[in-house]
Amino acid sequence: MPEHEASADHGSPARDVAAFLRRRREQIAQRWADEPLFRTVFTVSRDEAVEAGKAVADALADVAASERVASLDAPGFAAVREQLGRMGAARARAGLTPGQISGELDSLRRPTVELLLADLAEAPSERVRECSEALAVLLGTLRLVVMETAVLEGQALIDRQRLQLLEVATPVIQLWNGVVAVPLIGTLDSARSQVVMETLLEAVVEQKARFAILDITGVPTVDSLVAQHLMKTVQAAALMGAECVVSGIRPAIAQTIVHLGLDLGSVKTRASLADALAYALHELGVGITGPTPGGAGPR
Repeated sequence: MPEHEASADHGSPARDVAAFLRRRREQIAQRWADEPLFRTVFTVSRDEAVEAGKAVADALADVAASERVASLDAPGFAAVREQLGRMGAARARAGLTPGQISGELDSLRRPTVELLLADLAEAPSERVRECSEALAVLLGTLRLVVMETAVLEGQALIDRQRLQLLEVATPVIQLWNGVVAVPLIGTLDSARSQVVMETLLEAVVEQKARFAILDITGVPTVDSLVAQHLMKTVQAAALMGAECVVSGIRPAIAQTIVHLGLDLGSVKTRASLADALAYALHELGVGITGPTPGGAGPR
């Protein structure tokens, strides 16, 4: 009795598809290797594309064997989810739209269906129809998995790049031995405030700084959330053995702080970065020749 007929006697359509995928994985992988999705992503050699195709075929077989052909969360996809995401992301970086990537994934259907029909050439027409439908659903789920994983990987990349930009936009400057400063420019939110705190504390440890200056001259507004972040940074610096000074509080920001009823009484403040530096140098016992900017001295 032919192998496909034996499987048809005791297997569901999904399980028959699983058996087909395992039986024909080499032929499927060879055909997929010539499709744009595999050919343009795996460029080292054709063998590389074939091996990737085999891994995907094995994953689809596992999903079909579990009879969860319509489930994006089927365990069978776990082994290749990262690879599928990289494939989708690679095509997106090449300039393809989501619709075009989806079309490339859909192109895997034709050679697979052709092999299935050839494999079931002597099977009853009803069984052929059921297996074809199960395979179509399975490949449709594969397409959704690739798109979902590519989107998540793309978002993770954006998050990493955003963090890198925040780090670049938060430089720590050593103004003097024992004195470091972070000049802040732009809006402060929770994510950036966290980066500011971590960057400043790392600099305090590395430079053995006794004074850390947070200059907010370039921060357009200060609300209660920003004030809370500043307070936490000041407290964290104190725990590391450094006195934190906030400089650059302009009249408009001072009025906002008063209007909001925010208590910054425990925070050392100065009108400008120069005033804050003069205060730190005075506390360090460094003599300054000439008048200090703004008459900055201990307050």
